[in-house]
Amino acid sequence: MNSSERDAWPLATLGLGGNIGDPRAAMADALRRLDSRDDCRVTEVSRLYRTPPWGKTDQADFYNCCAAVETRLEPQALLAACLDIERDMKRVRIERWGPRTIDIDILTYGSLTIEGDHLTIPHPRMTQRAFVLMPLADFAAEMIVDGRSVADWLGEADGAGIAVANENRAWWRG
Repeated sequence: MNSSERDAWPLATLGLGGNIGDPRAAMADALRRLDSRDDCRVTEVSRLYRTPPWGKTDQADFYNCCAAVETRLEPQALLAACLDIERDMKRVRIERWGPRTIDIDILTYGSLTIEGDHLTIPHPRMTQRAFVLMPLADFAAEMIVDGRSVADWLGEADGAGIAVANENRAWWRG
């Protein structure tokens, strides 16, 4: 593949998490499913983080990571692909911020800004959430989101209780 073909693949960033069953295995499976598609390539994956629950706190800790994905899919089609993976992995949406086997959020898609009923890019709360910003900073600390770098946003976020669960950024390859 030459550089102009590679440049035609926009870069999206994703946030993944879960706290039911084996969330580490579920996130690894989801990343491998995306990477195996003809229209997506996982190019970066953060370290794996263990995170106290946020929003609804009476549940098990979460595991979180972020990934960079080059894709030929338009943003809505990428969202559909992520939701399909969640469904295939038996994700059930019962309550907001509640327990889940897998969650895949599109954080950014190139430099696009989208405000829709089912998709908002950049993700509307990503700059307030250390459990997103910490793993994203592993490979995109200088990426600009809403006018500031990920590292700047992270400096203001409350990361209390978040710990690295796996330093090896190839943890998802199995």
